[in-house]
Amino acid sequence: MSTRDCQDCRLHPRRTFLADTGMGFTGLALGAMLQRDGIVRGATTMASVRPAAPDGGPHFQPRAKSVIWLFMAGGVSQMESFDPKPEINKYDGKTFKDTPHEDFLKSPLIKSTVRTLGKSGISFPPKIMGMQVGYKQYGQSGVAVSDWFPHLGSCVDELAIIRSMWTSDQNHIGQLLMHNGKHRLDGLAPSLGAWVHYGLGALTDNLPQYVVLGRPLNQVFGGSKAHRADYLGAAHSGVPLKVDPDDPLPFASPGSEYYLEEHQRKFDLLGELNRMNDVEYPDDAALRARIRSYELAFRMQFAVPEVMRLRDETRETLDLYGVDTKKTKEFGRQCLVARRLVERGVRFVQIYHGTPGGGGSWDSHTNVKKSHSRVAKQVDQPVAALIKDLKRRGLLDETLVVWTTEFGRTVGRSNDGAGQGRDHSPFGFCVWMAGGGIKPGVIHGATDELGMFAVEKRQYVTDLHATVLHQLGIDPRRLDIPGRKRIEVDYGHPIKEILA
Repeated sequence: MSTRDCQDCRLHPRRTFLADTGMGFTGLALGAMLQRDGIVRGATTMASVRPAAPDGGPHFQPRAKSVIWLFMAGGVSQMESFDPKPEINKYDGKTFKDTPHEDFLKSPLIKSTVRTLGKSGISFPPKIMGMQVGYKQYGQSGVAVSDWFPHLGSCVDELAIIRSMWTSDQNHIGQLLMHNGKHRLDGLAPSLGAWVHYGLGALTDNLPQYVVLGRPLNQVFGGSKAHRADYLGAAHSGVPLKVDPDDPLPFASPGSEYYLEEHQRKFDLLGELNRMNDVEYPDDAALRARIRSYELAFRMQFAVPEVMRLRDETRETLDLYGVDTKKTKEFGRQCLVARRLVERGVRFVQIYHGTPGGGGSWDSHTNVKKSHSRVAKQVDQPVAALIKDLKRRGLLDETLVVWTTEFGRTVGRSNDGAGQGRDHSPFGFCVWMAGGGIKPGVIHGATDELGMFAVEKRQYVTDLHATVLHQLGIDPRRLDIPGRKRIEVDYGHPIKEILA
């Protein structure tokens, strides 16, 4: 039965349905699931249950079902990760005036970006610093990757590397911008994961559809707002989970002193009370969202511990992710849990790395060689394992993996030129995508020969968001909320050149 065949359902208030049938909390659960599947539409319109399309599905044929979003906090150096620039080694310690690139710096594009850097309080680097690590080409595609990422180098034939990403925020508040596409002063906006949850709904009734792993961003740079739903409603916000096999759900655990039967009876009583309140306050959308949260939390008490039970995995898989090795243990467990979550139907898994200290562990103003080599070891093996594991299980085709950071770093030395670090550079950096209908083994866009400015096929942050939504079958313009105005840049444009 289609939604159009069920127009008469709108004539019967939900409070009458619940009160007359006596289904209590079960009725709420059933109604929510039917509503999600496009069979029944509630009499009260509210964002928290609004489907993406009339039948509750995607707007067009999707290429992916789920997303794993990997965020490296602090600003990864593009030339020492996925955009090596040997040209800069020729001019190590020299100023830009000593290079053939001085005329390039006079172009309108570069002059405007340099002025912006100056206004932000970040001075244009006086001296060039050569690459702090070597690189080599990998795979049949022959893509160059720095020696700090040998495991991911072995996966390049699965990656679409975007070397021309740029953003408009030159400080770490860009971390929030990367997740919701808005400057903080422009007003709050839903995160990308919240839009996905809002647009597509659930694939499973036992786990949250938007899961957050790792510590949130530093509060001054957005904090939990990077996985909040803002005006879409709290029901679409990311649910933080703790990767701890002994205590994965501390905020919702009933405690060891409770028997299962006792806990079930308490939950049944709470459901009855909630049903009575729903009859009395039928237009309270916040109440209904809270009731759904309680119901999900109850089911999560049993489903989440099972997801975190990594001992169910083979020794080969545990070693692949490095879950028992000190440097890769934390992130390896998070990546493995992400695979287990999407395997069980979770739509969007967001993993933070390098938070919350300062601007993030990837923020390398003083010694990029020491800091980047250390944090790269924490993520290189686990992320490569995630790609390989998804592929061998037949999940990579339907799972979109995104690796990103908030901006890149300068080609010159930081501060007065004497240091061995790199300052922030928002005008050209790398992200990559894999799986989910993305072309494998390709490079999109380019920075200049010194690696600082995106000069070919430039892509703004929201273009990355638009690409994710497109692969999930979502048209962001059809998700607009009345009274919540968005401008053209908020929507972005899918990067069609990397779509398979």
